[in-house]
Amino acid sequence: MIQKLRPYLPTAIIAIFLTYCGVQYLTGDKGFFSQETRQVELAEKQKLLADLAAERQDLEARARYLRTDNLSKELLEERARVLLGLNAPNEYVIRDHIAPARNS
Repeated sequence: MIQKLRPYLPTAIIAIFLTYCGVQYLTGDKGFFSQETRQVELAEKQKLLADLAAERQDLEARARYLRTDNLSKELLEERARVLLGLNAPNEYVIRDHIAPARNS
C-alpha cells in the first residue's frame, strides 16, 4: 500500500506546505484579514508619539529656561514653590489633586 502512495508523497508535502502558507497569508499576524487591527494599532501609536513629542518640546523649553546663561527667575521660583509647597504671604493657594511631576 505504501509503495502505491510513494510517488504522490512529494506532491502531498507541497500541497500541505502551500495550504499552510495560504492560511498564514490570510489569517496570520501580518495576514490579509488582520490589516484593520494593524491600522487601529498604528493610529494608537501615532497618537502616543504625538503626545510624547509635545511633552518633550515642553520639557526642552523648561530646561532651556533653567540653564545658567538663560535663567528665568519666574520659572525657577515657580518650580521651587511647587517642590517646597511654599507661597507668598499675600497669596491664596487652592490645592487640588495634583499628579506628582514626572520631571522633578
